[in-house]
This record gives sequence, C-alpha cells and structure tokens, in this order.
Amino acid sequence: MVDQPEEISLAPVVLGESTERERVLLHMPVDVRSVSLGIIAVLACIFVMHWAKDVLIPVLFGVMMSYALTPVVDLLERWRIPRVAGAALILIAMATGFALTAWSLSDEAEALIETLPQVTQKLRHLTSGKKSAVSAIDKVQAAATDLEAVTQADAGVGASGRKSAGAAQSRGPTRVVVEKSAFDVRSYVLTGTLGVLVLLSQTAVAFFVALFLLAADNSFRRKMVKLAGPRLSRKKVTVETLNEIAGQIQRYLLVQLGVSALVGLATGLAFYLLGLNQSAVWGVVAGITNLIPYVGAVLVGGGSALLGLVQFESVEMAFAVGATSFAIHTLFGNLLAPWWMGRTSRMSPVVVFVAVLFFGWLWGVSGLLLGVPVVTVVKAICDRVEDLKPIGELLGA
Repeated sequence: MVDQPEEISLAPVVLGESTERERVLLHMPVDVRSVSLGIIAVLACIFVMHWAKDVLIPVLFGVMMSYALTPVVDLLERWRIPRVAGAALILIAMATGFALTAWSLSDEAEALIETLPQVTQKLRHLTSGKKSAVSAIDKVQAAATDLEAVTQADAGVGASGRKSAGAAQSRGPTRVVVEKSAFDVRSYVLTGTLGVLVLLSQTAVAFFVALFLLAADNSFRRKMVKLAGPRLSRKKVTVETLNEIAGQIQRYLLVQLGVSALVGLATGLAFYLLGLNQSAVWGVVAGITNLIPYVGAVLVGGGSALLGLVQFESVEMAFAVGATSFAIHTLFGNLLAPWWMGRTSRMSPVVVFVAVLFFGWLWGVSGLLLGVPVVTVVKAICDRVEDLKPIGELLGA
C-alpha cells in the first residue's frame, strides 16, 4: 500500500479573529542617526560662517589671492629674487595699480554718480508722458475706496439705534501720523566713515594673509605630507592630491581674472564707440562684476541700457547698449572661459547658480564674489578624496 504524501496547508493559521503574519524587516542603506548628525553639523557650520564672516571673508580673499599669485612669485624666485621680497613686490604693485586706477577714474565715477538724479527725473518724465489713461492699479484702488465708503455707511445706518456705539463706529479708526526725524548729517558721515574703515581693514588683512601664504611656500604642504603617516604610498597620494587641488584652483582663478580683464576692456571700448558717457567706468564695473556669474551680466546689461535710454532718449540705442553688454559677457563667459579651463574643473550651472544665491545670502556682496571659488575648492577636494568622490561628481558638469 502506497503512502499518500501529507498535504501541507499554506493557509494562515487563524487564532480567534486575528491572523499572525510574518514580520518583514527593511534594512535601510543609510543610517538615520548619521544623516541627522550630518544635517546638524551642516547647520552649525552655516551658523559659524555667518557669525564669523568678518574674519572669514578677508582670510578667504587672502587665500584666493595667494593661489592666483603663486605662479608669478615662483617665476620671480627662479629669477633669483627671494620669495618674501617677490611676494611683497607683487602685492605692492597690485595695490598701487588699484589705487592709480581708482584715482584716474575718480572724476568719471563722480560724474556718473552726479547723473543719477537726472536719470530718475528723465525716467519719471518718460514714463509720465506715456500714461494717457488710468492704469489698472488705479482703477482697483478707486473701486476699493468706494467699497470701503459704502461699507462704512451701511454700518453707520445699521447701528443708528445705539447712539454711543454708532457714534464711535462712524468716527472710524484714528489716524496716526509718524513724523520722520530730521536728517542727521553727523550720524550719516560717521556711519560712512566706519564702513570705509572696515573695508580698508579687511583689505589689509587679506593682503597680509596672502603675503604670509606666498612667503611660506611649501611649509604647509610639507606639514600635510608629514601628517599623512610614515608610509611612502600615503605620502605620495597626499602630494598628488595637494598638487591637483592647487592646480585646479590656480587655473580657475587665473582664467576668471583673465576673462574679467578682457570683458572690461571689450565693454569699455564698445561703449566708447557707441558714445555712452563714462565708458571707462562701465568697463571697470563690467570687469569686476564678471566675477559674479549671471548676476554681473544682468547688472551691467540692465544698468547700461537704462542709462543709454536716458542719455540718447532712444529705445533703439538703449537696446543696442544692453545687447552689446550681454553679447560680450556671453562670448567671453560661455565660450572663451570653458575653452581655457577645459573640463577638468567645470561645475554644473545649477550648482554655480545655487552657490551664488547661497553665499550672497550668507555674506552679501563678498559672498557673490567668493561663492564660486569656495565651491571650486570643495569640488577639487572631493574629486581627490575617495570617500567624497560622489559629492564631487554631483557638483561637476
């Protein structure tokens, strides 16, 4: 007699009205505690960066300046000039050049500032002359005023039985007029003087930081190699990483400075040929603002087009001035700069835009200038550190 195989029931075992089911455990690839600690650390770093901005901003400007001037100081050292003397000579020459440029353009800059009230008056005249009908906003405001008057009248009629309450409601709210205090020239001058002194002190700190870093040469690099450990392989990887980081940062800064100089020269020459007043000042402004991605082109293009409209009183000339500015920024910023830099340290346009917004919110105007270089340094470090390569890939183009 053949034994029949025993049937095994796969139905769930019912215990009363509840069914016991097998528990499924999900293994998360990310540790929640590590992510939480990372978020807290990032927020703490942002707070410290904002709190210590008066110290961090000049230090970062000095570091960037030292990276940009290192090739020049190395060249002077090969010419048998001591490194400290070469660094001091380059910084003094750069400061003198800035001072002479500002002094030579001071008259044109003053004339440009003096034309600002005239610009506002001409704009008011041009815009008021074109208003032949009542605007939509005026119509909405008039309708809101009539509706408010009708509402107050109905409220007064409905409350006529109550004399005291009705009288109080008919009077409406009491108007409070806040008178502004008189313009205090002394406080204004004191605030402006303190602002200039703070700017000069931060500039001096940045120059001294750059001088010390340029004079130190490879002392910090040797310390980093020493901290890497006794193994020769680790020292070799550390040296290659530091060289790669320095090369990428220097290449980015030199390309940006070169492109900004060309943008300034081309903008000043183009505006001079178009007949725009204070073209030299516009060239300097275009060269400086070119260091701010996207924002600099919009500021120079929009401002020059506005002044062109006021000066020439022609929409065609204003469009020509603005289009010329945007064309120069597009040509040098989007074609020449990527060709010079290659693809070794290119970043995503989204990352660049977000960096400009974030550091501009964090540090103001200085953050607009330092945002992209700081992110470039972070990307260069992430590209060479094994555990941080995913972040470098995310920041890249």
